[in-house]
Amino acid sequence: MAHHRIHTAEEDQRMRDERYALMTQSPIKKLVLKMSGPTIISMLVTSFYNIIDAAFVGHISTEATAAVGVSFAYMTFINAIGFFFGHGSGNFISQTLGARNYSDAEKMAATGFLSPFIFGAISGLLGLIFLTPLSRAIGATPDIISQSNDYLFYILIGTPFMMSALAMNNQLRLQGNARYAMIGITSGAVLNIILDAVFILIFDMGVTGASLATLISQIISWIILLTGTRMGGNVHIKLKNFSPTLEHYKQILDGGLPSLCRQVLACTSTICLNHAAAIYATSGNEASTIAAFSIVSRCMMFAFSIVLGIGQGFQPICGFNYGAKLYARVRESYTFTMCIMTMFLLFSGTLGFIFAPEIISFFRSEDAELIAIGTRVLRWQCISFPLIGLSTSTNMLLQTLRKTWPATILSMCRQGIFFLPILYIAPLFLGLQGIEMTQAIADVCTFLLAIPMAVKVTKSLRH
Repeated sequence: MAHHRIHTAEEDQRMRDERYALMTQSPIKKLVLKMSGPTIISMLVTSFYNIIDAAFVGHISTEATAAVGVSFAYMTFINAIGFFFGHGSGNFISQTLGARNYSDAEKMAATGFLSPFIFGAISGLLGLIFLTPLSRAIGATPDIISQSNDYLFYILIGTPFMMSALAMNNQLRLQGNARYAMIGITSGAVLNIILDAVFILIFDMGVTGASLATLISQIISWIILLTGTRMGGNVHIKLKNFSPTLEHYKQILDGGLPSLCRQVLACTSTICLNHAAAIYATSGNEASTIAAFSIVSRCMMFAFSIVLGIGQGFQPICGFNYGAKLYARVRESYTFTMCIMTMFLLFSGTLGFIFAPEIISFFRSEDAELIAIGTRVLRWQCISFPLIGLSTSTNMLLQTLRKTWPATILSMCRQGIFFLPILYIAPLFLGLQGIEMTQAIADVCTFLLAIPMAVKVTKSLRH
């Protein structure tokens, strides 16, 4: 038995050495493409699930689509906490593995996993106690509040599993082992699509069925990811390594604050958008207007998921090489990543603009008002879509290098610092059209701010 444990430790060390060599010696362009493959698949499958989920719910009613769209704000809150702990602990793990410090990596892995589970359990319990006030707070109007409550019920029960699963996914990815992360995430998403069909189409459970499908599939995904942390030379998560010290949380804050601020503002902007859409909608069409914005959000997330996948493939390369002090490789990987992102965004933005009516009608073909509003919103966002490549890649570079404040400021712009004032001001002059244009204007402003930040950080990597 003792011999088996030694052999396992030796195997783990051998695999870690191989991964270190891969990250620090392989040609950059091939390495970025190789590392991006599994993360793109993970993001695409997850976004495809969101699209199919919206399509299933869309066949129930416009009110059901609006209720799930409103509940998306709470899902964004789950993402905020999961990504905060996942990116915060994962960036630290990436750099400590680059510096070959495995003991600290194991302590951080356990802390970054258990903390969001505990936080999620508390959040879910409070949400269940105050279910109706929560629905109202995130933008549910009287005609959709009961369906919003039905959808949130099982999501709240699953909150600790969702938050800690996101943390594990990012830890695995930032160690340079995106394959295990991909298996955990994609298996959960595929199961969710199957269960959606069973609960909604066969058992006619409505939005409750969509919510229950999400709960079951997320727990299965959590189990698979936890198993993956003990395979393939990954940093093992052990309860005895849980170290909730101020120093560890400071490290998580340094690496995770940009993600937390970005996701919290995304949650805030979704809530504000729901309220604004209801205010400026044509009388009696509040549900159609809210549903239209919700559908466009999922469509853009589907295209943006490929960009995020490319960036997530870049991040462990950046972290490893920065930890190993190979700054030229960091710079080269950043430039290549930014170019690929921009080319893809230009292509997908053009397609989205041309086929906007067909894309929106896929979700709710019976509602002409919804299709008209959704088409306009989608086209505005497609115009500014190619600009996101520079701001996203620069944000990921700054965050992975643990340049906390520049990364945090940039991460807050697209759906916060610029988005929220524009959302308030533009409708005063343009009504509903002002809301439809808000995201596009915010993207242009974020792009202009990202340019000097990109120049500064790339110059610093030359020294």
